[in-house]
Amino acid sequence: MATPSTANGESHQAYPGAMSNLSLIDSTPGVRGGKPRFVGTRITVGDVLEYLASGMTTEQIVEEFPELTANHVRAAIEFAALRERRLASA
Repeated sequence: MATPSTANGESHQAYPGAMSNLSLIDSTPGVRGGKPRFVGTRITVGDVLEYLASGMTTEQIVEEFPELTANHVRAAIEFAALRERRLASA
């Protein structure tokens, strides 16, 4: 699995040995407006981040959306963190 890169091309790894869950995320034109979503679903990263921001726990999200796992929720957080890093370094 590829290590995600920051805006300046540096590789990013949260900590040594960390596994990335970003392979669970894809973007397809015409599906949910091309927004980043979880592979094989119509659930967007933004949906999950909004659920987390509203106070839902990972367990509640997974219970409500059985096609998702805790790794999907971690992938959403990782995606948001990388996007924030890119914005901060731009």
